[in-house]
Amino acid sequence: MHDARDPSAPCAYTSRYRGAIINEPRVNERIRVPKVRLVGPAGEQVGVVRVEDALRLAQEANLDLVEVAPNSEPPVAKLMDYGKYKYEAAMKARDARRNQVNTQLKEIRLRLKIDTHDYETKKGHAERFLNGGDKVKVMIQFRGREQSRPEMGVKLLQRMADDLAELGTVESHPRQDGRNMVMVIAPIKKKSEAKSDQRRRREAEREARRAQKSE
Repeated sequence: MHDARDPSAPCAYTSRYRGAIINEPRVNERIRVPKVRLVGPAGEQVGVVRVEDALRLAQEANLDLVEVAPNSEPPVAKLMDYGKYKYEAAMKARDARRNQVNTQLKEIRLRLKIDTHDYETKKGHAERFLNGGDKVKVMIQFRGREQSRPEMGVKLLQRMADDLAELGTVESHPRQDGRNMVMVIAPIKKKSEAKSDQRRRREAEREARRAQKSE
């Protein structure tokens, strides 16, 4: 499938290269058309040339002739180092898979008459989840007559939302769900960004430990 974002990206059938699915276009002698619209290695337009001449130019430049738009009239071909292109495409696909992380919904439970210590502990859990790029479902479990005081539950959840405002925004406002009241807070930071930050912090910590040992 042709990459609409890059008109010079090779386009044809797909294959696997070192575990990554990438485009596999026609290359060099496999291009069997009389003429091609030739694009130079830096993206410059050479013009319509016979395929024999394009192959000769590729050989002289120690490059490959790669068909990048087979459905054009005439087809478009580009001079490039195809081995290098396939390697870079495979690395990009691998990095994309590595960075493709799913946001999870973490849950913390509060009591309506929660004490200060427990509240701070639960808030710390929520901060850790949001810093990690995950959503937080905050749930209050009403007991007995507490169900007649839903406004108290809303007040407690709003307090939590205010305390976490620098890390997350309220995605689902407080709502009654049977004997419970639920609110969902979404992280401001994306999961991939959070993972990258965590990796950078770990690397910085390792560097600091190595520096201390060397001293």
